[in-house]
Amino acid sequence: MSNTAAIIGGGVIGGGWAARFALNGWNVRVFDPDPEAERKIAEVMSNARRSLPGLTDVALPEAGEISFHDSIQEAVEGASWIQESVPERLDIKHKTFGAIQQACDPDAVIGSSTSGFKPSQLQTGMARPDQIMVAHPFNPVYLLPLVELVPAEGFDGPLIDRAKEILASLGMYALHLKKEIDAHVADRFLEAVWREALWLVKDGIATTEEIDNAIRYGFGIRWAQMGLFETYRVAGGEAGMKHFMAQFGPCLSWPWTKLMDVPEFTDELVDLIAGQSDEQSGHHSIRDLERIRDNNLVTMMRGLKTQDWGAGALLNAQEKIMRAGSDMGAQADDLSADKPVLTAHRTVPLDWTDYNGHMTESRYLHAFADATDRFMEIIGCDAAYISSGGSYFTAETHIRHLDEVHAGTVITITTQVVEGAGKKMHLFHEMRDGERLLATGEHFLLHVSLETRKPSSPSPVIEAALVRFAKGHGALPKPDGLGRAIGAPR
Repeated sequence: MSNTAAIIGGGVIGGGWAARFALNGWNVRVFDPDPEAERKIAEVMSNARRSLPGLTDVALPEAGEISFHDSIQEAVEGASWIQESVPERLDIKHKTFGAIQQACDPDAVIGSSTSGFKPSQLQTGMARPDQIMVAHPFNPVYLLPLVELVPAEGFDGPLIDRAKEILASLGMYALHLKKEIDAHVADRFLEAVWREALWLVKDGIATTEEIDNAIRYGFGIRWAQMGLFETYRVAGGEAGMKHFMAQFGPCLSWPWTKLMDVPEFTDELVDLIAGQSDEQSGHHSIRDLERIRDNNLVTMMRGLKTQDWGAGALLNAQEKIMRAGSDMGAQADDLSADKPVLTAHRTVPLDWTDYNGHMTESRYLHAFADATDRFMEIIGCDAAYISSGGSYFTAETHIRHLDEVHAGTVITITTQVVEGAGKKMHLFHEMRDGERLLATGEHFLLHVSLETRKPSSPSPVIEAALVRFAKGHGALPKPDGLGRAIGAPR
């Protein structure tokens, strides 16, 4: 069968499905009576093109074509995957499935994006009930990998296996549920949290912002990388899941939440959960799980830091406080020009290293680029200046890797101005761990007008600050390795 998908209903979820398929090389045929459907899906595609391809280190295949059709029958022609994303009304879904099955390939997968209906409800009265299954995604569909894949009882066969293969090829994870249940699995968790949140707001305990902060600054980050049970396994320490359940199980009878219908806390339930937890995570020691957790948390929080969002915004605020009153927060007039300038003093983070714990080559450049940005900030080429239309662009870079750097190493970078006049800025960075020289970076930059994208003179204030450092540093010894070509004798 061809790599063609039909999307029936082009709203937020349907548009996300269209983007996920199209950017993975599938041709997509859309039916939606909304006259704005084509515009809306084009806007979703624009966001997806901007974000999805960057998730993989291998380029995605050439994007498929998206076409729009006047009928369901026309849209499903030749499709091997048909995704229904119409409104959550059973009568509308039944009518839609009936029209789909009149025209589609009998071997095509028909998935429903329903968040609430069970597959047996969807299949009622259908010509080929085994063809219809729940394939419930999470927004944004083009980024989040989870799909709850639920067949009705007795219909768990080759079509489900093919659906799982297709979803895996799209970079998605099929959570194959063996029993159907209202709202499936993930939304039942969301619904429980949502109901409790409504009570907390209604009772004046917390605002919506305070509740969101409780999630995004705490357990939400933990859940993102280890889920619920593995997180609690770690919380149990070396004694494991049974210890955690014995310690916190009695809390289930306390009136902590409005949701008090809890299962009886029996030895059988404890053994069931502890056994499944051992199978899930028992091949790792608690210390291993803690290190895995910490690696994941650091990576996620540093990612949020680059976006100045959530827990990452807190880290940026902390850094601002730490820089205040130190050389890392100083400006040109605060610093002497008779010695190299401190431009970085940082610890090598976990996500900068490879499987050996060594800092990867790209992070040397990252560190030196940050040092260059810091020097630009010192002389006045900061965010405000750049927004006014001028900046320095790097024209050439040369890095020497002189010694190993590991996670946890506190590195210091000092910067010497080799040349600084007019449009030109030539910098030489030295990276050290104490007295040990780790690497050097030589950067040549040109000041550029962001309007014309051509070299231009910097502002008089910036040029004066740069010239001052260039004159002062010109009296210093020539840095070892300055101007060195690749392969030149050491």
